[in-house]
Amino acid sequence: MNDTIFALSSGSPPAAVAIVRISGPRADAALHALVGKLPPPRVATLAGLTWRGERLDRALVLRFPGPRSATGEDVAELHLHGGRAVVAAVLEALAGMDGLRQAEPGEFTRRAFEHGRIDLAEAEGLADLLGAETQSQRRAALAMAGGALSRQVEAWRQRLLGLAAALEAALDFSDEGEVGEAWPPGWAEGVAALAAEMEALLAGPPAERLRDGVRIVIAGPPNAGKSSLLNALAQRDAAITSAIPGTTRDLIEAPVAIGGTPYLLIDTAGLREGAEEIEKIGVERGRASLATADLILWLGDPADAPDRARTILVRSKCDLPGESRDWDVQVSALTGQGIAQLIAAMAERSRTLLPAEASVPANARQREAIGLALQHLHEASAPDMLIAAEALRLARVELDRVTGRAGVEDMLDMLFGRFCIGK
Repeated sequence: MNDTIFALSSGSPPAAVAIVRISGPRADAALHALVGKLPPPRVATLAGLTWRGERLDRALVLRFPGPRSATGEDVAELHLHGGRAVVAAVLEALAGMDGLRQAEPGEFTRRAFEHGRIDLAEAEGLADLLGAETQSQRRAALAMAGGALSRQVEAWRQRLLGLAAALEAALDFSDEGEVGEAWPPGWAEGVAALAAEMEALLAGPPAERLRDGVRIVIAGPPNAGKSSLLNALAQRDAAITSAIPGTTRDLIEAPVAIGGTPYLLIDTAGLREGAEEIEKIGVERGRASLATADLILWLGDPADAPDRARTILVRSKCDLPGESRDWDVQVSALTGQGIAQLIAAMAERSRTLLPAEASVPANARQREAIGLALQHLHEASAPDMLIAAEALRLARVELDRVTGRAGVEDMLDMLFGRFCIGK
């Protein structure tokens, strides 16, 4: 944390503009070495960059004294012309200065976390925002990065502190006549209301559904048109197709975004008995994938459909003669007939599986901590005040894990390693 770090924080050159960021105790010294005179704080200033007598570029420079900066440290930014030679020369100059070194992946954001500029939930939201590929992913990540979940958790934490304080008063001062020995008025109702709010959040869809997509397994007997349907939905040749039954022998996954909704389409081997050894392995994997599917597109006999509640019955090859059955939708991957109707059915069924736009979904780590906090809240209903007080304390510890106040050291390297070097 005593090092001063630097990195290219914009896209790889060539580009119209390249931004080099410097953060740490020697940021001002590095900027002074390049421009000769420090610009006023937070004012973009045009200046020539010179190093060891050589003119490197003419750029906009900015400085942000800590702690009112993105990282909480002194920060400088160089907005350069985005040519490769310009960027390379400036980075080489910074590397030649005493006390400066190249930043590691995510190190700027980690310093922001360490200095209290953002909390852990906001950092996770920022990581998701950088990886967002659909509008729904962007909205959810932006809300998380903006502190929506953190504010909710902090509100819960403050209410927990109030409940704990009332209970501690009943315990500590009951012998002084100031507080009665009975439980504080409305205390049990307050705990129950808090627990209900946590349960409501946990009952909602997880954030991973937005990031990874709704898992849709395409299943049915051999030669039912599963791979052709996958290709039609993905709009590319993701799977090999042929008229030979058993062509697909393993799971084929194709992540796609259709109409702003993320999906993970999974093609499976045709389900049949008596398959040869290698195909049989694929069939077993296909059957196993049905158990983990959020939604199933069943291309077989409707009477054989697994778990009707999660299934859309699809008649494939509807351009060919066939029996009339109780299908949900009829499609032809060859002509495109019915594909729009199938996509609409997928979107309708997925609506309940994805977080609502107004909600702030929690990821697996956050849900685990909130779930444990909820468990401790239930334990606070014990008839013993001492046990109830300890349960509330443990609930606060779990909420502190959500925002990174405590107990998260083991996962910080993994989280910030997801960021690029200049972030």
